[in-house]
Amino acid sequence: MLDRPAAPLLEIDGLQAWYGESHVLHGVSFEVFPGEVVTLLGRNGAGKTTTLKSIMGIIGARTGSVRYETKELIGLTSDRIARLGIALCPEERGIFASLSVKENLLLPPKVLPDGLPVERIFELFPNLKERLSSSQGTKLSGGEQQMLAIGRILRTGARLLLLDEPTEGLAPVIIQQIGNTIRLLKQQGFTILLVEQNFRFASTIADRYYVMEHGRIIDAFANTQLEANLDKLHEYLGV
Repeated sequence: MLDRPAAPLLEIDGLQAWYGESHVLHGVSFEVFPGEVVTLLGRNGAGKTTTLKSIMGIIGARTGSVRYETKELIGLTSDRIARLGIALCPEERGIFASLSVKENLLLPPKVLPDGLPVERIFELFPNLKERLSSSQGTKLSGGEQQMLAIGRILRTGARLLLLDEPTEGLAPVIIQQIGNTIRLLKQQGFTILLVEQNFRFASTIADRYYVMEHGRIIDAFANTQLEANLDKLHEYLGV
């Protein structure tokens, strides 16, 4: 078992969510403790991304409870949620084509005073410094765009990072660099909730896993229990 504080940083209880009339999440409940890397696993359409969007308040309708540092987020707008110290790095990355790398990086405002300075972001992602003023954001490689998207949320001062499929479509060497960065962020006290299809990558960084299917949590286990759960995991994920 992990040594954890008694109180979770993020506590989700009975979360329901809808896109229009489509009921997507059906009573999702789980916890994330300070300093953890927790991974949501599941097939496409299981509700993983919807869960991240529900935490941030950027989905049409949601009920249940989402508490961050015991503060209830249901009913708050996404900008108020961000100001509490939560940031989402979406799967599509959200890089603005008309802006340079530097402009993309500096675009979001700091919501808390302890955001990483640009120089520290360059230490994590030295590729970005080389491309800072010479390139538009969308002319970067896929890996560089992902680095830019993560670097951008680190500037805000958020301490809970929601990362949606950060390794999707990336080369193995870039995936390794993303993994190294996540481990460094954890060492610096960040808490990370990760959506990831690649459980082999997740196994190198995650403390715990929740498995989603049809908008529900159907299983949970610690990284130390991964080997014992591989057969079930292959069945869940269809790999």
